[in-house]
Amino acid sequence: MFETIVWATDGSELADRALPYVKDLARANGSRIVAVHANELLRGRFGGAPLIADEPDVREQLERQVEELKADGFDAELKVNSGTADIAELIAYSATQAGADLIVVGTHGHGGVRSAVVGSVTRGLLHKADCPVLAIPPERRVVETDRDGEKATVA
Repeated sequence: MFETIVWATDGSELADRALPYVKDLARANGSRIVAVHANELLRGRFGGAPLIADEPDVREQLERQVEELKADGFDAELKVNSGTADIAELIAYSATQAGADLIVVGTHGHGGVRSAVVGSVTRGLLHKADCPVLAIPPERRVVETDRDGEKATVA
């Protein structure tokens, strides 16, 4: 069903949380994995510089992860797409170029007003991608409160 799966990653813990899902889906479908990292560049007078200062470190980490996927027997590659478009647009473009049948992305899990104000790569992908998007939320922990044994969910 999924010949090519794009794993959208920024090298964060949240993106890494999506990787086991990518591997399970790829294993079940015999899929090729394309790790896509979008490197948004500054616009204007200082244009051309990456917005993230540790970009070389992130790229190195992603290269290692792709090599590990290959060592585990997956057909995998890394695509880094740099540009002045927003992250979701860069990922969606890379997914289209790779012929992706699915994009898997880790999400912060922000909803409502906070998501609208902060912006969301996942939300942008839902509007811009040509294929389905699977969003993996952060792990939630359930803790008991002192009052009446009520439980609260915290991220």
